[in-house]
Amino acid sequence: MRDELLSILEKNSRIDFNELAILLGTTEEKVLEEISALENEGIICGYHTLINWEKTSIEKVMALIEVKVTPQRGRGFDNIAERIYNYPEVKAVYLISGGYDLMVILEEKTLKEIANFVSDKLSTLDSVLSTATHFILKKYKDHGTVLNKEDKDEREVITP
Repeated sequence: MRDELLSILEKNSRIDFNELAILLGTTEEKVLEEISALENEGIICGYHTLINWEKTSIEKVMALIEVKVTPQRGRGFDNIAERIYNYPEVKAVYLISGGYDLMVILEEKTLKEIANFVSDKLSTLDSVLSTATHFILKKYKDHGTVLNKEDKDEREVITP
């Protein structure tokens, strides 16, 4: 039941508990107990709303910043990752493979704010060797959801 419950919640965290119980073939009480247990175990870490900011009047700039760091003896990348994710403007930090070690996802109002974060905060950290910044120009799909889906007229053209 856990795996199926998690898969359903990942796609729609607002699903009605009664509907969940029906889909899982159990009671609403069992569903609530399982969700509570998953939250207490740190398996469910939060619930988020996906917003297509391009359709609002709010300006947001998102950047992916690749960071090459010197790992610390006995702690690896954990300490530097923690220092980075504690900045409030940082949305996510991932340990990655390839030419860089960490991927930092940042969201700000302007390109200049992101550039200032990289130069004033990120690049000044002792363990940081180099960075490469990539700006998100347009999102097509995010968290499994297609954004900006256009309603296509699927009607067949009939000519005399």
